[in-house]
Amino acid sequence: MDEPEIVNICEAEAQLSRLLERVHAGEEIILAKAGKPYARLMPLAPKRRRGGQLPGLVVGPEFLEPLPEEELRAWEGR
Repeated sequence: MDEPEIVNICEAEAQLSRLLERVHAGEEIILAKAGKPYARLMPLAPKRRRGGQLPGLVVGPEFLEPLPEEELRAWEGR
């Protein structure tokens, strides 16, 4: 893997949008202040969404059961 490019903060301010595009494409860039590494720009890891992750929401087995005939008729307007 290539070494990250080191960019002075003043230079980074002038070209932040371009640097962010490079980071989004997978590069890592080190920001330097007075020639010393100060911060790192790196792409975010993609978030993995998992189903059933709503806090406080519990779906019990009754949710999977068919509706009683009377309630089904009410929903269907019969």
